[in-house]
Amino acid sequence: MMPKGLNAKSPENQAPTMLDVARRAGVSAMTVSRALKKDGRVSDATRERILAAVSELGYVLDQSAGSLSSRKTGFVAAIIPSINNSNFADTARGITDELENTGLQLLLGYTDYTAEKEERLIEAMLRRRPEGIILTGGTHTDLTRRMLESAGIPVVETWELPPKPIDQVVGFSNEEAMALLVRTLAKKGYRKFGYIGGTTSRDTRGSQRRAGFVKAIEELGLPPGRLVSFGVPPISIEQGGQAVVGMLERWPDTEVALCVSDLSAFGAVMECKRRGIRVPQDIAIAGFGDFEIAAYCHPTLTTVNVDCYGIGKQAARKLIQSIKGEDNGLSQEIILTSYRVVERESA
Repeated sequence: MMPKGLNAKSPENQAPTMLDVARRAGVSAMTVSRALKKDGRVSDATRERILAAVSELGYVLDQSAGSLSSRKTGFVAAIIPSINNSNFADTARGITDELENTGLQLLLGYTDYTAEKEERLIEAMLRRRPEGIILTGGTHTDLTRRMLESAGIPVVETWELPPKPIDQVVGFSNEEAMALLVRTLAKKGYRKFGYIGGTTSRDTRGSQRRAGFVKAIEELGLPPGRLVSFGVPPISIEQGGQAVVGMLERWPDTEVALCVSDLSAFGAVMECKRRGIRVPQDIAIAGFGDFEIAAYCHPTLTTVNVDCYGIGKQAARKLIQSIKGEDNGLSQEIILTSYRVVERESA
């Protein structure tokens, strides 16, 4: 746990105002207001100077109008990478359940795994002044960080352990969780490991899992991992099937394939069944996330459970405590959530 109080919210750390922007740009607040309107009559040079000040300060135009007399808007925001991923759906459900009976409503957005879309979503949400915000992951654009650090509201990053937290963190090490899966399967006698992940690094959790795989293989002194990058994250069921075929064509002696998520692992299992490749006799397959589908596919899927619902509940609980002032205005607290290998039939 990091020392509390390193980034404490204080009266001096309030969200920048339009007047702050005006002072930075050397113009009047009225000029700033006109410049931020689509049809505002301001010279290009003045507008550029004002927009530069907006970016430097992390200023977000306030659109919440009359509710600000008490600074209470009655909602919190949460941003997830995907709405059709059961893991993140469970996290959103945990947030919603924890908010029940608090009087706070949830505004949900999804990024499709892109930092640029996250930036646009956060700016749009901050314009309506949520009382707090929950993020998935700890990798953001510079402007996103400035906006959040200047907003004067509690922020909780989830699902990862970012090296430079914005405020509070509820998450786990994806790298260590994948390494645990490798070590668990190595103890069962597997030696020739393969890994199936995405072709880009925009899924930071996927990149961390790949790093954990490589690290564990090296530490155990096993043959170098057979790494297959296939499809833009999130990898689909179909792509998982195609990836395992490519792996076996290149490395036919692969004993076990570890997948970045249960969806790709399920696709790999189904493609093996279609081709008459026995799982786990000919090749073992394991996933990550413990999706509901993992317990009901045939064979059932070995995977890593990361308590998605619990992440949402704990993140919302921390947010509520901060909003109510029950954390004494201190931040930079990291709550480590649990993970465990669930051994089933596929490996």
